[in-house]
Amino acid sequence: METVSLAVNGTLMRGLELNENLLNAGATFIRETFTEPAYRLWSVEDRHPAMMKFKAGGTSIYVEIWSIPANNLAQILLQEPPGLCIGKIRLLDGEEVLGVLGEAFLCEDQKEITKWGGWRAYIADFRGKNLSLQIK
Repeated sequence: METVSLAVNGTLMRGLELNENLLNAGATFIRETFTEPAYRLWSVEDRHPAMMKFKAGGTSIYVEIWSIPANNLAQILLQEPPGLCIGKIRLLDGEEVLGVLGEAFLCEDQKEITKWGGWRAYIADFRGKNLSLQIK
């Protein structure tokens, strides 16, 4: 069975709201790492993040790498919130993998959270501050 590496940066991560979608698709956790310093991150209505790549002004974002059966990749994408897509992401070590990215329209008028360096850090900082973040 052919597998692909998938970088996730939000609610698909271990212990979070949509992680079960990965597990049900037969995905296996591989490792934690960071992207190359070229990405920015937004909180979409404090429900999930959206990450985009930029030529300038980006930073390294925390991601989890999962191995997923290639035939099940579409299953994961179809269960993601609207405006999220699969694209190529370059990791800090130079490896290029598939990953979850946000379309530009999704980030318009949303809170940029790049300075937190990742969704986990953002939700940890705001846990208990009256945000309705989706945490298991």
